[in-house]
Amino acid sequence: MRSNRAKTRAGVSMAATLPMIAGALALGIPAAHADGPARNALTGTRPLWATAKADKGAAADSARVNARVYLAGRDAAGLAAYARAVSDPASPLYGKHLSAKQAQARFGATKAQVTAVKSWLKSAGLTVTGVTTHYVAVSGDVAAAEKAFGTQLHNYAKGKRTYRAPAKTASAPASLKGAVLTVSGLDNAPHKSDHDEQLPPPDAVFKNAGPFSSYFGSNTASSLPDAYGHKIPYAIQGYTGKQLRPAYGAGKYTGKHVRIAITDAYASPTIAFDAGSYAKKNGDAAWKTGQLHQVLPADYTKTEECGASGWYGEETLDVEAVHAVAPNADVTYVGAASCYDDDLLDSLSKVVDNHLADIVSNSWGDVEGNQTPDLAAAYDQVFQFGAVQGIGFYFSSGDDGDQVAASGVKQVDTPANSAWVTAVGGTSLAVGKGDTYQWETGWGTQKANLSADGKSWDAFPGAFTSGAGGGTSKTVPQPYYQQGIVPKKLATANNKAGNRVVPDIAAIADPNTGFLVGQTQTFPDGTQRYSEYRIGGTSLAAPVIAAVQALAQEARGGKAIGFANPSIYQRYGKKGVFHDVTDNPTGSGLAVARTDFVNGLDASGGLATSVRVLGKDSSLHAVKGYDDVTGVGSPANGYVQSYKGH
Repeated sequence: MRSNRAKTRAGVSMAATLPMIAGALALGIPAAHADGPARNALTGTRPLWATAKADKGAAADSARVNARVYLAGRDAAGLAAYARAVSDPASPLYGKHLSAKQAQARFGATKAQVTAVKSWLKSAGLTVTGVTTHYVAVSGDVAAAEKAFGTQLHNYAKGKRTYRAPAKTASAPASLKGAVLTVSGLDNAPHKSDHDEQLPPPDAVFKNAGPFSSYFGSNTASSLPDAYGHKIPYAIQGYTGKQLRPAYGAGKYTGKHVRIAITDAYASPTIAFDAGSYAKKNGDAAWKTGQLHQVLPADYTKTEECGASGWYGEETLDVEAVHAVAPNADVTYVGAASCYDDDLLDSLSKVVDNHLADIVSNSWGDVEGNQTPDLAAAYDQVFQFGAVQGIGFYFSSGDDGDQVAASGVKQVDTPANSAWVTAVGGTSLAVGKGDTYQWETGWGTQKANLSADGKSWDAFPGAFTSGAGGGTSKTVPQPYYQQGIVPKKLATANNKAGNRVVPDIAAIADPNTGFLVGQTQTFPDGTQRYSEYRIGGTSLAAPVIAAVQALAQEARGGKAIGFANPSIYQRYGKKGVFHDVTDNPTGSGLAVARTDFVNGLDASGGLATSVRVLGKDSSLHAVKGYDDVTGVGSPANGYVQSYKGH
């Protein structure tokens, strides 16, 4: 399950001594403003799709604009530098995290900066509608926005729709002395995550049909055709914590005294009941009083557009998976008011500003092609504030492989592409009898249906259906921690200087070797009842890795790991720390058989039988060493232990 949404940096300044017109044009500032006071360009505020060819003319002066002016703070460069130093095991500042109050005092915006920004916006005719430590929200008409930001707003064709965007890069007065990081909202194209102002009831019921395997290979599909020259097992019913914990080296650790936050949009009205029921039915430790918290907005918006009830399953999966792997961790669910970037950013900021947890699991995102640099800068600033406080963010890498089949373009997902988060890729996991780890492949599925006569699989191995997101970013430079580890061919795929490659680490994601989840759902008779089904996606991998990190933090004596990528890559290549995941670990080809209810509920609508081939992730490949399906691999028995005393 995934979401729909929106990163780079602001800050090219124009010195008053430069030739005014030439300097203005170089920064994308309209010539009409060239003879006025000097201005600083807000780089990235004109989206790439706002081209001359797509220009449909000026937006009406009276049209409404709702924008956020993000504050750079008193030392943006210092924030990024400290975030790196405090996260790098090789730095003398490693682990010297600041409190939320200290971080704000050292790097946040000053009262004078906020006052100056508000004064500037009001003088242009905009109305200030909200102020936080991160931004000043404003509203007004197009004419006022154009005056404030030194650009014209035009209408542009984008696909089959028309949206408003700046005709030139927006700017802010140089007299503000760099107080403005960026501005969002000048373009009104949707910036949201995939996955009314009352939440809808739970989604319609979904159930898996059998036969099942209880562990990988326990039930052979002897009456079905061979695949790769041998009989294959039925898909598992769904792994539980009892099986996942030993697979990833949990040992005696349970996440005790470690706090994990989960962010998604909206909030399941039955989450406490469902999580409690699931734990009881599947052998997890019972939830203790006060162990599960919720931090929710006062109001929800865009519930129909965002498919609010579809997010209930996302929250349920995240909460139950975290508890299954780290049963004593404290869990706080932070719900966003909608699936839009502004609201999701607010939920992340709540975690950071109030230090609600040290580990944050996020199972949402969008394709990199939909990202805009203004929002990228806002996200990265939140991630950097988190890093200096010892807070690490974990984002699922996506469920559509290289994205070609889904979007038509080879690309990675965002915010997983940020250099300041841990991108979590996906695997197919085989846990055998006695809860023993057998192997993992990179998650990539091809599907072929059973032939009409039942004697073969049509067009075996079938078409690609889903797989772990990964690849090379087109916009984010290669972070220092990937240098020397990520193969040069991957790093330089889009840029000779090298770019960020996704993911960093991986865990179970394949729905065919997925996790059993329990959720209250709506049945055809209108009743709402608890039921269980198997689910997967990198939306499963992210909370599993977050939970494993909680175990590692406990092993570390409770000291926060914080932004984990430098320490993850430092451990790469050390014996017993990672499973080096490859596409065909057995050498004989891997597949499972599935029988599904056509109507998703029962056999009344018929059954569909298929073979699901494993380890075929579009153009991506899990190979020995680092790869763009599983990163450095999945946690092995020595991973959690490697943090003990470090």
